Amino acid sequence: MKLRKNKRKIFLALIMIVLMMSIIAYIFLRNNEVEALSKYGSRGDEVTQIQTKLKRWGYYNGNIDGIYGSQTQEAVRYFQRKNGLTVDGIAGPKTLAAMGITSSSSSSSSSSSNSSNVNLLARLIYGEARGEPYTGQVAVGAVVMNRVKSSSFPNTISGVIYQSGAFDAVSDGQINLTPDATAKKAAQDAINGWDPSYGAIYYFNPSTATNKWIWSRPMTVTIGRHRFCK
Repeated sequence: MKLRKNKRKIFLALIMIVLMMSIIAYIFLRNNEVEALSKYGSRGDEVTQIQTKLKRWGYYNGNIDGIYGSQTQEAVRYFQRKNGLTVDGIAGPKTLAAMGITSSSSSSSSSSSNSSNVNLLARLIYGEARGEPYTGQVAVGAVVMNRVKSSSFPNTISGVIYQSGAFDAVSDGQINLTPDATAKKAAQDAINGWDPSYGAIYYFNPSTATNKWIWSRPMTVTIGRHRFCK
């Protein structure tokens, strides 16, 4: 009888140890997850990347010092407000993805990264060119891809799309609309290398454009309502 009671005590003690270890492991992982995000007070290379991109796009005017201070926090808030993200001033996974920065805590594969690029480009195409011929939608995506390749523009799809003042769909919020299957297919075709714009890095609607400079750009092709140019 006494032996049975001792076994029960040992069994209960083991259960308590396992529970305590599980709780400690959860707290440790939770804290690490939070610390992995760039937020007020953070320092390091990821903060430098955030500051560099936001300064290039016109959201940040401070020094690029790798210190996540109040100016960086406000710049992140500004970027989040303009791009339909949760405005908390924290550079979490979604905000970093929108900036084209891979978080140090992220284990995303290249395939998921490609899927994210297709979705973002599809949103841009849908916001800028829904209703245009399919070739014209691919051409809009190709303009983004051509800018990624150009030294005059950011070197990521998200960087090009979110560059301050680059696309009306970002400025007026249409970037946040859900793209249809056609826009997604056009985005994939553009990423795969189809370029019906013939190397264009700009496009505009001749019936609504008022900027004299854009009219001076050499035209490559006109598709639907858009004129593409270099």
